[in-house]
Amino acid sequence: MLYGALHHATQSDGTAARPVAKIDSHPNVIEVRRRTAEGETQPPPEVLDAEWLRELCRRAGAQDVGFVEIERAELAGEREEIARSFTGARALISFVCTMNQENVRSPSRSASNLEFHLTNHDTNEVSRRIVYELQQLGVRAFNGAVGFPMEMDRFPSERIWTVAHKPIAVEAGLGHIGIHRNVIHPKFGNFILLGTVVVDTPVSAYDRPIDYNPCLECKLCVAACPTGAINPDGRFDFSACYTHNYREFLGGFENWVEQIVESRDAKDYRRRVSEPESASMWQSLGFGPNYKAAYCVSVCPAGEDVLGPYLDSRKTHLAEVVKPLQNKVETVYVLAESDAEAHVVKRFPHKRVKRVGSGLRARTVDGFIAGLPLLFQREVAKARGLDATYHFTFTGAEERELTIVISGGELTITKGLHGDPDIRVRADTRTWFEFVAGERSIVWPLLSRRIRLAGPPRLLTAFARCFPR
Repeated sequence: MLYGALHHATQSDGTAARPVAKIDSHPNVIEVRRRTAEGETQPPPEVLDAEWLRELCRRAGAQDVGFVEIERAELAGEREEIARSFTGARALISFVCTMNQENVRSPSRSASNLEFHLTNHDTNEVSRRIVYELQQLGVRAFNGAVGFPMEMDRFPSERIWTVAHKPIAVEAGLGHIGIHRNVIHPKFGNFILLGTVVVDTPVSAYDRPIDYNPCLECKLCVAACPTGAINPDGRFDFSACYTHNYREFLGGFENWVEQIVESRDAKDYRRRVSEPESASMWQSLGFGPNYKAAYCVSVCPAGEDVLGPYLDSRKTHLAEVVKPLQNKVETVYVLAESDAEAHVVKRFPHKRVKRVGSGLRARTVDGFIAGLPLLFQREVAKARGLDATYHFTFTGAEERELTIVISGGELTITKGLHGDPDIRVRADTRTWFEFVAGERSIVWPLLSRRIRLAGPPRLLTAFARCFPR
């Protein structure tokens, strides 16, 4: 920087450089002001006509589109997040791009992932084209990433995506969430990817959610999921889905790196990680993260354009779409002694089970609170008959109090200390999260009284088994 300053301060002959021209005499400034004075530029529209905007989005490549005002009550939780990336938001443009069904349904996951990746790229391109066209009119517009969140400076304490496409799509009338937690479009089914464009200009008319759910509640997603993440009663086991299907995404990648670090030598690494697994991780690193399953999307028959063959013959749909995925011999990644591990062993004995870590580690009390429901192993808790009330008091970097109740396979978390506890845990915050992350044993914190227990230690052990990482 110093060299640059000295270089520009003198001419090549050593004489002093001319002073920088004042902004009023800058050629670009003069030209812009001339265009404005002569009426060659138009002010941006005060309102975007809904039908015109819909047609613009379709020309850009969107298969369907809807509009939502930023102030809609159902999206209150999104406003602050969007404001972090784009100020002055007034409206949201939600749209869908469709995927080719047979590729997504194929047991050859290379074909399925190719379709996901290409459609993801197309959807981002549609977003860019919409933003570009609006920008030419003087409308400020912003498009967040479609499929792969990138705000890693927030990880792991905060969410890493700028826009939550699913709730916006629902409010924009593009479908509803099915039992498998994917948006189902009334025409295209769940063979879609979602995009959102945020604009600083209101739209003349806004859409509302459709008045029915396209989900057929056929439970084929329940039957096909190799980890049992989707329960017939509507419950969803986040950690089961995340650990397996997203093995080559963030959490699984961290776990893979840790296995490299912990390996004594190449032979030990090959004992921990098979050659196909190494090759698969390389493929994801080189060409984009690959889903291990996503069978819930593959087997879903909902949507007018998808439904016909299923109505013609459910038996054929089961034989040609569902069974090949169920029967596929593959490795299923699970947390040790988890509900997912028990499900694979019981339901899919021909599939190989491999115990891994999820990479999900809390570093703050808020992260701890948010993470517990995602990691909770309901069937493990029920099988062990755990019925206990825990009082947690955190000290040090964060001072917080929590009451956690595990009873009948249900988890309840309440801020503050309530009721009569079966065990009290008082912990220095930093020490506790180092213990939870597996970075230190419980022995030294107990001896140094950085973690103190009042109650049966077995209850803390039982607690840990309900939240494997």
